[in-house]
Amino acid sequence: MKFFIDTANLDDIREAQELGVLDGVTTNPSLMAKEGITGKDNIMAHYKAICDLVEGDVSAEVIGTTFDEMVREGEELADLDDNIVVKIPMIKDGVKALKYFSEKGIRTNCTLIFSAGQALLAAKAGATYVSPFVGRLDDISTDGVALIEQIVNIYTTYGFTTEVLAASIRHPMHIIQCAEVGADVMTGPLSAIMALLNHPLTDSGLAKFLADHKKAGAK
Repeated sequence: MKFFIDTANLDDIREAQELGVLDGVTTNPSLMAKEGITGKDNIMAHYKAICDLVEGDVSAEVIGTTFDEMVREGEELADLDDNIVVKIPMIKDGVKALKYFSEKGIRTNCTLIFSAGQALLAAKAGATYVSPFVGRLDDISTDGVALIEQIVNIYTTYGFTTEVLAASIRHPMHIIQCAEVGADVMTGPLSAIMALLNHPLTDSGLAKFLADHKKAGAK
């Protein structure tokens, strides 16, 4: 399972990179706005800064919602760095754009996936990744992890190469559950990744080892 971090914060990206488990980054307009990054030139420069920090894929999202707008923006983003994956919304013109980019050899991440049917369309159109939103489905009393499993099963049955990227990850159990059902990738905040480190028995066990070592050294 690949670990992506879902942020536009460079410090968080550095911390995840230093941990040695980071495989890529996903961003979106909301995350850019959260960091106060506005204006096309600043946004493009920030994407480039992220690409310079990591060796893996960096998903950069288009803003346009028509085919022509998405193609124009997507080509500009793809030219920015070899690591860029163009993020396309799951809408009618988005599916057309996925097919266009697939034929051009430009990698894509189809975002805002909330059903298996949407994921099937994206894979048929040649998306590199699909991003089902686990947490947002949970928010409306729908099982987000069950959707991940459903998509994984469909892709396996028909041999699609599109990778299932579990998005809207809120906590460490989301990561574990998505790993159990076969998600290829998870993207989440630094807090969810770091929370995987924690277990009270690890803390108490280490404290006991160190205490025993100190006692033995005192004799």
